[in-house]
Amino acid sequence: MTVTRRESPSRPPEPRARRPALPEPRGELSSHVDIALRDGALIDDPARQRAVTVADPYGEDLQLALYARYELHYQGFQGIDPELEWEPGLLALRRLLERRFRTALRADAAPETDAAQVLADLQIEPVGHTTSVSHHLEREGTRGQFREHAALRSLYHVKEAGPHVWVIPRLHGRAKAAMVAVEYDEFGAGRAEDIHAAPFADLMRDLGLATAYGHYLDAAPAAALATVDVMSLFGLHRSLSGALVGHFATVEISSPPGSRRLACAPRRLGAGPAAQWFYDEHVEALHEQVVRHEVVDGLLHAEPFLDRDVAFGVSATGFLEGRLGDRLLTRWRQGASALLRPLPDSDIQPQGDPP
Repeated sequence: MTVTRRESPSRPPEPRARRPALPEPRGELSSHVDIALRDGALIDDPARQRAVTVADPYGEDLQLALYARYELHYQGFQGIDPELEWEPGLLALRRLLERRFRTALRADAAPETDAAQVLADLQIEPVGHTTSVSHHLEREGTRGQFREHAALRSLYHVKEAGPHVWVIPRLHGRAKAAMVAVEYDEFGAGRAEDIHAAPFADLMRDLGLATAYGHYLDAAPAAALATVDVMSLFGLHRSLSGALVGHFATVEISSPPGSRRLACAPRRLGAGPAAQWFYDEHVEALHEQVVRHEVVDGLLHAEPFLDRDVAFGVSATGFLEGRLGDRLLTRWRQGASALLRPLPDSDIQPQGDPP
């Protein structure tokens, strides 16, 4: 099986000369993680367990605490010992945070049907549905709102293919072969300039945004963090492999129609060729059929008991994306920024800084 994409005009990503800085805490739980990472260990405290049980599972504090803890499995943070990735106290806290998040998702996004139905529903856009973020940016969004959307999505797009890789050792047969084929393409099919994050970095440069890894973490609200955290939640647990496949399928199936609308925004706003190319490339549903009929069907043929897990992954992804969309549209319609801190007019990094 070969999956190919159009040649990208992007340049190869620049080397990462430094890790991102630790984010600013947003409450008790994220402060605990911040202190533990700086001090090199987490002091056991029963009060912390109680704090997790009453924390808003979708709130700023818990989502940032999870994000910071998960980041140890990816790029880490500047000045933080990489050995802390497997520090027992931090793993125990991560488990508590995950349990709170996962329990809420099970309650709020439990599917009422099977995987085949929820995936079929993804392919049908309701008549008259014109209130999504992509609809707004296509028709009336401002350049500032398009920049905010790109800044928030940068946290997702620099990781988009990464967390899905966790599932590959847990698959076999058709599902594994197809998953590897799609991921190979996501990682550039052997070309560094085609790695998914490279054209998105070019899009950001067109918009005067910084491309450093994690640069906009402190500006991202919890609703945006949750869309990234859920990938790691599903990816780092073998028991949630089906849910990760559901997440992956949701991304691939829903991407073309949204990208078709988002491709219109940079043209209308004069955002530059890289911004246009990124979304144009995603309009072509190169992966959708492979994921639906080879990854999902292959998995469920081999392990039919994972059907409800795949459906849960689809529903949870849609639920969290809906929360983020509501946040963006509500703030924009109020004439306010959707970020925790507004963007400067230009945030381009000096030449030679890492993307």
